[in-house]
Amino acid sequence: MQEIVQQFIEGLKSTSWLEFIAVITGIASVVFSRKENILVFPVGIISTGIYIYLYLIHGLYGDASVNFYYTVMSVIGWIMWARKKNGNTTLLITSSNKKDWQYTILFFAVCWIILFVVLRNFTDSTVPQADSFTSAAAFTGMWLMNKKKLENWIWWIITDIVSIPLNFYKHLVFTSFQYTVFLVLATMGYLTWREKIKTQKAGML
Repeated sequence: MQEIVQQFIEGLKSTSWLEFIAVITGIASVVFSRKENILVFPVGIISTGIYIYLYLIHGLYGDASVNFYYTVMSVIGWIMWARKKNGNTTLLITSSNKKDWQYTILFFAVCWIILFVVLRNFTDSTVPQADSFTSAAAFTGMWLMNKKKLENWIWWIITDIVSIPLNFYKHLVFTSFQYTVFLVLATMGYLTWREKIKTQKAGML
């Protein structure tokens, strides 16, 4: 345990200013998401843009592809969340039904398989299983977040749990800490959005 703490401290000392900016904007974007604030997208784009570069130089190609995907999907999500009718947003928070879950699981499985095959056969990744898994889970979380599905938080929680040790292993210590914060925020986000759904339903009665 003492060795892990020492490694964490040494890792923080060697953290680049780019990683600090990426972590701070990344945490801010999750806070905005929890509050259903559209700033989640422009702030998130700053973080994901930096992480594309950081993950490439650390050999986490799956996570680099995820952040490229985040960047593209953030532009799309920005447009979707910005749509209004009579001054009110047209996209409300909803929970997934059985059919939604089937599509979600299929989407995740296809992403995981494709990413694993690519990482295993076409890159020098030393952790293709974990890298492809976290990437697929994150792909799924972002897809559902754009649609304001409550379950996006479940996929972020899964992503965070696996990403904490993965980034620590790759010496991205401050990023590992970021995912620990993300895990707490994602849990809070799930509870906050669940309450919003209850409030929406109550307002319709």
